[in-house]
Amino acid sequence: MVSGRPAAKSGPARLVVLVSGSGTNLQALLDASADPAYGATVVAVGADRDGIEGLARAAKHDVPTFVVRVTDYAERADWDAALTAACAVHRPDLVVSAGFLKLVGPAFLAAFGGRYVNTHNALLPAFPGMHGPRDALRYGVKITGATLHFVDSGVDTGPIIAQVAVPVRDDDTEESLTERIKQAERRQLVEYVGRLVREGWTVTGRKVTIP
Repeated sequence: MVSGRPAAKSGPARLVVLVSGSGTNLQALLDASADPAYGATVVAVGADRDGIEGLARAAKHDVPTFVVRVTDYAERADWDAALTAACAVHRPDLVVSAGFLKLVGPAFLAAFGGRYVNTHNALLPAFPGMHGPRDALRYGVKITGATLHFVDSGVDTGPIIAQVAVPVRDDDTEESLTERIKQAERRQLVEYVGRLVREGWTVTGRKVTIP
């Protein structure tokens, strides 16, 4: 059994959020954390590329940022170690992958395993990987959704924290379905990150329990 941050810990939880694009999930966390009752604050935003809107959103809120690009390192393990170090500087209680499009490696998981969460735009274990809404449409499912899970060494295979269902409409396109999933995904992310940091959690096998 692995236990997470106890509810009794003083002060807001420290969140490091990792992004690769527009940062709409990041914005939802920034907005939520403006309320002291939420129990968490975004202390840093990291990215794997320069010039993205997610970094601009962080700057507007005076949140420190860092960029660790894979192409700057000869070996993927070196990038993984650099990303780990860049996050560790900010002493996070949770690291949140909010549209971060890179798989972390052993060094990162050794440092943040059990404290690294990812939001995925499908109902895992169905449709892992980069194209959840597209794959759901092609398969013809009637219900898809979003999953919040702890990250392990696989691709979208870690223990599931929460899921929300989104019906698939007959006239859905990949774009329309993706947008409705994103709306549900943001609400779920904010709710459950808040619950994790305020109430604590345990992971027993694959079962995640929030008291």
